[in-house]
Amino acid sequence: MSSSRPVVVIVGPTASGKTRLSVELARAVGGEIVNADSVQLYRGMDVGSAKATPEERGGVPHHLLDVLDPAQEASVAEFQREARAAIADIDGRGRVPILVGGSSLYVRAVLDPLDFPGTDPAVRARWAARLDEVGPEALHAELARRDPEAAAAILPTNGRRLVRALEVVELTGRPFVATMPPPVAIYPRVVMIGLDVPRDVLDARIDERVDRMWADGLVEEVRGLPGLAGSPTASRALGYQQVLAFLAGELTEDEAREETKSGTRRFARRQDRMMRKDPRIRWLAFDDPALVQRAVALVEAP
Repeated sequence: MSSSRPVVVIVGPTASGKTRLSVELARAVGGEIVNADSVQLYRGMDVGSAKATPEERGGVPHHLLDVLDPAQEASVAEFQREARAAIADIDGRGRVPILVGGSSLYVRAVLDPLDFPGTDPAVRARWAARLDEVGPEALHAELARRDPEAAAAILPTNGRRLVRALEVVELTGRPFVATMPPPVAIYPRVVMIGLDVPRDVLDARIDERVDRMWADGLVEEVRGLPGLAGSPTASRALGYQQVLAFLAGELTEDEAREETKSGTRRFARRQDRMMRKDPRIRWLAFDDPALVQRAVALVEAP
């Protein structure tokens, strides 16, 4: 990485305005955008992920959009490799890499020296079968016997994470790392910008966004995605999970929409709590008329 060009990161809860700021900032500083939203990795999952349209991208190159089919499983380790390669490529061409996303894990996987243990399909399948057999609470009790620290950090209802933790414990013989290490970037210079939105304003923006997704055809989008229902990761994305439940007759359409709103509000609060722990982030008011200029000044500061 060049010592003169930073890796720029734009974070903030969902519906905070990251897409618009990233495009305007990229235009101002000669940047290219690297997606760090796990749902936007998937082809065809456009409406429910609020993926920027070609027009909204404004001619700015975007990387790691539409790289997976919905039936494929997203891997943080694979994303880490691909995103770091994209950043190196952008910097090597004299452009400014701008990493944009709402997932603290995906962002830190790129920036910080996080190592992800490998996987064994047979071991994972065995624990997944065990989950189906006994349920998440019993699997959580099993993890508590093997790795109490990990069990304390994982919700008893989070079956997928329980399976992964037990897989790692079995493969490595070591505890599953359920907490993040201190933030120490692998790059010489990182500029992290967070968008600060008052909670009541953010809640209203989330509700408006979900209503717009429904109006823009989220239900039709889900109907047209082969393999989505059986996907281990894409099917769990907010909005998609609820629409799948509606199409399966488990929820009414109104219930699916309201559950998407409430689930997204809870998710946004978790995002914000995780991001507030990172002292590197410079928080800017999302509605500051001088937002872009302030962001440019941070990027161009010596």
